[in-house]
Parts: sequence; C-alpha cells; structure tokens
Amino acid sequence: MKKRTTVLSLLFALYYLLFVPCLWAYDVGLTLDQNANYSGVESGTAFAYNGLAIPRVSGLFGGSGEFYLSAGINYQNNPLSFVPELLRTGLSSRGNGMEISLGRITYSDPLGFIASGLFDGGRFSYYTEIGTFSTGALYTGLLYKKRISIDMTKSDEESNRAAFDYDDFTGSYFAPRRLLVAFDWEHQGIGERVFARLSLINQFDFTDAELHSQYITGKMIVPFRIFSFSLGGCLEVIENSGSMEMAFAAELGTAWKSASQGLSLSARCSSAESAPMAKFLPVTTIAQGKILPVKLSGISVFSLDYTARLHRTFSISLTPSYFLLSDFKNASGRLFMGPEFFGAFYWSILPDVSVNLGCGVFMPSLGNVPGGKTLWRAELNLVLALF
Repeated sequence: MKKRTTVLSLLFALYYLLFVPCLWAYDVGLTLDQNANYSGVESGTAFAYNGLAIPRVSGLFGGSGEFYLSAGINYQNNPLSFVPELLRTGLSSRGNGMEISLGRITYSDPLGFIASGLFDGGRFSYYTEIGTFSTGALYTGLLYKKRISIDMTKSDEESNRAAFDYDDFTGSYFAPRRLLVAFDWEHQGIGERVFARLSLINQFDFTDAELHSQYITGKMIVPFRIFSFSLGGCLEVIENSGSMEMAFAAELGTAWKSASQGLSLSARCSSAESAPMAKFLPVTTIAQGKILPVKLSGISVFSLDYTARLHRTFSISLTPSYFLLSDFKNASGRLFMGPEFFGAFYWSILPDVSVNLGCGVFMPSLGNVPGGKTLWRAELNLVLALF
C-alpha cells in the first residue's frame, strides 16, 4: 500500500509541478467518469464500480502547433485497486496542407473494429484535392493493457485476465508489444457525395508468439436524402510459425435520420477457422455486443439501433442484436448463439453533467449453441466536467 501511495503521489506531483505554475495561459480541465453496474449469469451476480479521474491541459505553441496532456487514475472495487494512466498526450502541427502528430494519439481503421484506440507514435497527413494521404507508426507496448485490450493469442488473453499488481508493475501493467504501420487514404466527398477510406495496416508482433498480420481494408458511405448506405470489408493475411493464412471480415449497413430520431440496420461477418479461410483476428478487441463482450472473430452480428431525442436534455436508444457462429462447415447446424436486447436513457442535466442509465440481456436460450448462459447487466454512468 505504501508503494502504491508513493507512485500515485509522484505522478500527481510531477503533473502539477510542470503545469500548475502556468495554468492561466492554457485550457485546464478535470473530468470525473463514474460507472456502476450490477450484472450476472445463471449461476450468480456481481456488483462492480469503476471510476476515472482525468485532469487535462491543452494549449497552443508556435504559429500552428498545439499540445494536449491528459492523465488518469482508475479506481475500482473488484478487485480494489488504483491504476495510473497517461491518456491522450501529444503535440500536433498543421500548415501548408500537412499535419504532424506525435505522442500518445488516437487511431482507428476504416471499419472501427481492427485497430482502434490510443497508440504511442506519430502520424503524418498530406491534404490534396484527391483526398488525404496519411502514414504512421503506432506502438502498443507502453499502454495500460485494459485501455487497449489486445488478445490475438492465448498469452494475450491470460495477460489481460491477470489483475494489475504494483509488486509486478512491468509484468502486469503493459499491453502486449505490437507495432502497427498504417497507410491511409480518405476522401470526404467523391463526386460531392461518396465518403471513402482505404487503409493498409501492417502488424508486427514483438512478443514470443510472433503472430504477424496485414490488413487491406476499406469503407464507403453513400448518403441519399435522409438515408445513408455503407459498405466495407477487410482482407487479412496472418503469418504464424512460418505459415500464411487468409481471413476476411465485412460490414453492410443502412441508416435513416431525422431531426429527432434515427434508425440504423447493420450486418457484420467474419471468417471462422474453416478451410480454406482462417479465423479473422483483429488487433484490438472491440466488443460487438453491449452485454456479450465478443470481438468480431469467427462470428456474425446483425443489429438494429433506434435512437430518439424526447427532449432537448434527454434521449433514449434501443438496440436488439443477434449473434451467429461463422463456421458453417463444422458447426453441424448449431450456428445461432442467441439475441441480445439493450436499452439506454441519456440525460444531460447541465452542459457539464450527464447521467446515463442502461440495461440489457443476452439470451442463448433463443439460439441452438450448447453451453450458453444468460447474461444481463444494469449500469449507471455519471460524467462530471468540473472545469
């Protein structure tokens, strides 16, 4: 406990020694994000509380540059712990049709489920009449493992499940070591209508598993009056122990939106481990369900999402989804994992205070995959932007 207190004290002391003397010149803020949930399966229930305190400082430098620094303290009850983090922090400069970003920056692939979140590294973008061309190198090995959630291998999964321990800081804190080299092209309006983005992502594994992968991915969105249509896909090459395998994922969606309501329908699918294709492996785990925390790997998901603003301060959303296994050859017809139903209520009490209440259930009894258990969760989220 003494060591824990010492580490936290040093982090906050460094933060304030560097920035408090000149806060008057910069934009300063503190956000408290609190989340409590009560969840369970058929065999039991559990209560979990997780909070995040985020102090931040941002400002300008030079003629065209800006910096942003944010830190955080995660605190939770199960198990009781306080975990320090360095969140989005970096420098950026824009001018002459170019932009450079360095530090702990955000990145997302066109589909949003291959590599998405915070990364350490840099990106360079060049703006032209035929679109924006970008390239970057992004590293994961210095991030808190729960922030980015990588589980491409069994070793990754075991590391993510293990609790953080101050006595083994380096062994229990950091995410698996991956280096991403990404090349992107984006156009906001081909023919003044079509949004398109293409990416080539190379993932290099610096863990003992040495599971390397490459992704060619793209997405386009076509608006039509109050509707929009989207189509995206990804082809993956997996290099493991000298062998090479192919995998794929795809996404199809349509949406309708008015001034106060919105309705969207989406379908996502990914290849399973069935010849001639391998199981699709994204770099980061992006949960495809609100209740069922599965990544898009060997499954397909169909979702309907309805949102409505009932008042200028509050709105609701309803999201039913259905999950299927993608292994059509070897599943003997047992493909239907079951449906999930989730609803949420959002209330913006003040511009700096919001309360969100959500609840949902996953029901494998309405599928035919053996061994599934009913999952449910009710959660309350409070966000306070103090200044």
